[in-house]
Amino acid sequence: MAELTEVESGGAGNGAAGDSVVRPFTFGQDSFASADRLSGLERMAERLARHLRTVIEPFARTKVQVTPEHHQTMRFDRWRADLPSFTSLSLYRLRPLKGGVLAMIEPEFVTAMVDAFYGGSGTAVKHRAREFTPTEERLLSRMADGAMEGVVQVWSDVTTLSPSFVSRETNAAYASLVRADEPVVVQRFIISPGTGRSSSLSIVYPLASLRPYETQLAAKVHADHGPADSEWRGRMVHALANVRLPVRSVLARPELTVADLMALKVGDVIPITLAPKVPLIVANRRLAYGTIGEQEGRAALMVEHVEQGQ
Repeated sequence: MAELTEVESGGAGNGAAGDSVVRPFTFGQDSFASADRLSGLERMAERLARHLRTVIEPFARTKVQVTPEHHQTMRFDRWRADLPSFTSLSLYRLRPLKGGVLAMIEPEFVTAMVDAFYGGSGTAVKHRAREFTPTEERLLSRMADGAMEGVVQVWSDVTTLSPSFVSRETNAAYASLVRADEPVVVQRFIISPGTGRSSSLSIVYPLASLRPYETQLAAKVHADHGPADSEWRGRMVHALANVRLPVRSVLARPELTVADLMALKVGDVIPITLAPKVPLIVANRRLAYGTIGEQEGRAALMVEHVEQGQ
């Protein structure tokens, strides 16, 4: 890739007035997509956070809070340089996205989840071995696969993805997704179990793989609320079951002229005709029809037909 030079006007501390500062610039290296072009990833991250919670809680054996951070776009080598030398990087293919997708999970978190799953406190250790045990490998595989299943779900309204596992790496220096100077988009999630310290999980996309879907992602700020949380929905249904609504019925609808209304006086009689079926009205909507009768000395309505779609 050709290198150009960028010339800036010299300021204080850069030499005499009129001097210039020349620094190398790789053409196209900073052509990252603007935040609004990928704004749909923020809504998708909220849905993915809910999915990750359902993946992790069976291992943690406690309530887990998963908080998505604002996605970042940076060079792949910069992101990789911030990783510890021993980590967990799972590479997947998500066809038709070009390139791969990485799932990064902190090794201490994997150890903590194994400990919690087998009845321990779930407290992550600060210093650990330089390789995963077979048990940790199995749990790590299930968590990474679960995370990818969530990615496929939240992308379903943009495009249908077909996931496949490629490889798993523990040495950040050997992680290969794109060239070192190419940009990637990082979605980071903070995982806070009921016990133990917080950890992070990251999903990393090559920016080039998202460019064909920028228009759809920009439109993903629409009203896409994702699947309802089952626990929240249960509480809401229980609360709504106790809400009281006014219910009424209309027995007759006589009509009078304005002249008759103006002439009304005490003692006048307005003839009415009862319909064979009267409506049961809730919040200005006809819910059902029935006939008027009597029960235990009180007027009553026997429901004979319920409106469809109510």
